[in-house]
Amino acid sequence: MGGVTNITPVVSKIYCCSSQTALMVRQRPRIVNGGGLAVMNSNQNVVFSVDGCGILGVKGELVLRDCNGAPVLFIRKKGGVVQALGAHNRWNSYLMDYEGPGKLVFSLKETKSRLLTKSAIKISIDAKENGKDWDFEVKGSFSERACTINDRRGNVVAQVGLKEMMASKDFYHVVVQPGYDQAFVVGVIAILDNIHGESTRC
Repeated sequence: MGGVTNITPVVSKIYCCSSQTALMVRQRPRIVNGGGLAVMNSNQNVVFSVDGCGILGVKGELVLRDCNGAPVLFIRKKGGVVQALGAHNRWNSYLMDYEGPGKLVFSLKETKSRLLTKSAIKISIDAKENGKDWDFEVKGSFSERACTINDRRGNVVAQVGLKEMMASKDFYHVVVQPGYDQAFVVGVIAILDNIHGESTRC
């Protein structure tokens, strides 16, 4: 338990749990509900939801909401000429409050080249220490629902997978390890969904 208490939350400690947590992610149909994601706990209660282009009406923007529908994170794909000409796509995630997007909490950097698939997705927290340029990475294949989010030490933060009885990739599970921030994990999943052209894209 000592290791769990030393984990610093990315979004907020209210989204951390001292035990392993299994979340179920369901892609909402674009035609009926405008797309996006619904994230449920083991009791089938919605604990997070993600609105994408079909609801927001803007490409490259996502909103993560809590169980009450209140916005938690605003996520935006960085644009501009420099970004367009660079080797990476960058997504920035900001805390949401009554005034709108606020503090930057994490950035996800995706290598544009499909030839560089190994460790191509890196995630950095806002404050940089000791010159490190990333804090987490995504390993494996999100499109196949077989990937993990790992920290710099190689510890698994969360694992995405399919259960044997599931025939569709529209419904999959995410197992979050004790002490880690579930809102952060779902925020990363939302970006991966958009990168792969799934339910949060128009």
